[in-house]
Amino acid sequence: MTARIFQAAPSAPAPMSVFERYLTVWVFACIVLGTLLGHSLPSVFQSIGRMEVARVNLPVGALIWVMIIPMLAKVDFGSLGQVRRHARGIGVTLFVNWLVKPFSMAFLGWVFIRHVFAPYLPADQLDSYIAGLILLAAAPCTAMVFVWSRLTNGDANFTLSQVALNDGIMVVAFAPLVAILLGVSAITVPWDTLIVSVVLYIVVPLVIAQVWRKALLSRGQAVFESVMARSGPWSIGALLLTLVLLFAFQGQQIVRQPLIIAMLAVPILIQVLFNSGLAYGLNRALGESHSVACPSALIGASNFFELAVAAAIALFGFESGAALATVVGVLIEVPVMLLVVRVVNASKGWYEGGRQTRQSAAS
Repeated sequence: MTARIFQAAPSAPAPMSVFERYLTVWVFACIVLGTLLGHSLPSVFQSIGRMEVARVNLPVGALIWVMIIPMLAKVDFGSLGQVRRHARGIGVTLFVNWLVKPFSMAFLGWVFIRHVFAPYLPADQLDSYIAGLILLAAAPCTAMVFVWSRLTNGDANFTLSQVALNDGIMVVAFAPLVAILLGVSAITVPWDTLIVSVVLYIVVPLVIAQVWRKALLSRGQAVFESVMARSGPWSIGALLLTLVLLFAFQGQQIVRQPLIIAMLAVPILIQVLFNSGLAYGLNRALGESHSVACPSALIGASNFFELAVAAAIALFGFESGAALATVVGVLIEVPVMLLVVRVVNASKGWYEGGRQTRQSAAS
């Protein structure tokens, strides 16, 4: 019933916050600030980099938790009961997120990093760059997809159910999938660190977030929404502070080769456009509604970049190409996803026209 009402009389999408709307601007500011601080205070950031336990950097680990716990608290696992109502859309989401997206990114990394751009990149970082791209693609979006879905009048129940299902799969599939793709790419897999990353950055925050969610909802929906709204800037602020630290360590390399960011952005951009187009087209071919196709396409194109950044730091370190590659994913995600939102909104007539034609032919 909720889905029908939503489709029949869609409400105006909630606007993005200032943090969300200008996230790319903030990331660029972090690049400049981090680079300047890294050059002027190198000893400070070296000390921060040494604050590790079992290869997990403690300051960054704390920041990651501040980032993702409020986002994971928005996930309603009770919505998994809605999965059967949109089995085709869920099928497309799972196919693109788990069988296409990670493998297509590994292929694009091999093409562009090992071959097309290899002469222009540091030879000792090629494997690390590819690893960062794989980590980025292996983690489906958890939080920002709610923003994209609102901007396309996407089915709210479907969006919740696909996010909850993806999060459940990610708990068990992220580590093996990353290990397989890194192994295929001839990159050494530190299994112990990978498992620790999954536990620290998926399992534990997810448990804390769901306990917090239940506690807030027990006090009423209005209290829950108020706390979530207030926690949003803290999440983004923690992300930006993490980026400052990253660029403080990457600063000298970026100054020497500023085109590295542009070269890393190419496979990410291609992957976003390919996967969103594939999911959108498959939903149309299967006869799903536009309000389902939009969030299905958007989650297939966006990434859980907070997890990717944390895992890259834990596996390869602050100064690694993997960490830089995941940060580039943050840099381009917002403007590219806004482009995808505009395309799916503008093509609604084409989408619905083809769907109605197929329904008429079937009847």
